[in-house]
Amino acid sequence: MPSKSGKGSKGKSSAPGGRNLKVRVKTAKGRRLSSTLWLERQLNDPYVAAAKRAGYRSRAAFKLLELDDKYKFLKPHARVLDLGAAPGGWTQVAVERVGSDDATQVTAIDILEMDPVPGAQVVQLDFMAADAPDKIMDLLGGKVDVVLSDMAPSTTGHRKTDHLRIIGLLEAALDFAVGCLHPGGAFVAKVFQGGSERDVLDLMKRQFLTVRHVKPKASRAGSAELYVVATGFRGVQGSGSSADR
Repeated sequence: MPSKSGKGSKGKSSAPGGRNLKVRVKTAKGRRLSSTLWLERQLNDPYVAAAKRAGYRSRAAFKLLELDDKYKFLKPHARVLDLGAAPGGWTQVAVERVGSDDATQVTAIDILEMDPVPGAQVVQLDFMAADAPDKIMDLLGGKVDVVLSDMAPSTTGHRKTDHLRIIGLLEAALDFAVGCLHPGGAFVAKVFQGGSERDVLDLMKRQFLTVRHVKPKASRAGSAELYVVATGFRGVQGSGSSADR
């Protein structure tokens, strides 16, 4: 677990430093080329190395650090719901930045089993199950200030299909966020570029004062991954917003 410099501390920088020599991985017997290329990319990724040094469970932690450095939605004492939390990098950042000293202040949900994170309650649950919303609301025991969603579907390799699947997760996360956020709250979620996200983004603009599309530096350059950062939840169905593209 990354160390804190005090309750509510902004914690570590979002940008890794240092210079590494390129590591090349030979294709081993029984290992596919795609697996070899993935391993080589991991070994040469500065964010993977930085995550290990900082004690974060994934390079994705730096995406959330960068987003919060810029938009400051993880405020001290805020209550946070982290959807699609495994392996826990975002949960670690949330605990660190809100200064959680209450196990119900940060709630992490994932369909996969996840090791405990000090300062958070971690629950294995399929968010898309019919009874999940009621179970999560019972766990929360009230409304929250921030809903994070780094959920992504299992990929098929067919770009259009995968895009539609992640849009479905985005819509479900937004629908739940609208029901559990305090007025003024924030919603931060992963989305892939593909065109069909337009309707859900338009809906988001009616629910939040400001909606931004952001590609953190920690997102791989060749990825279609973006994050939507929606702040200033209206609390009721609204119309119009300011947008910073």
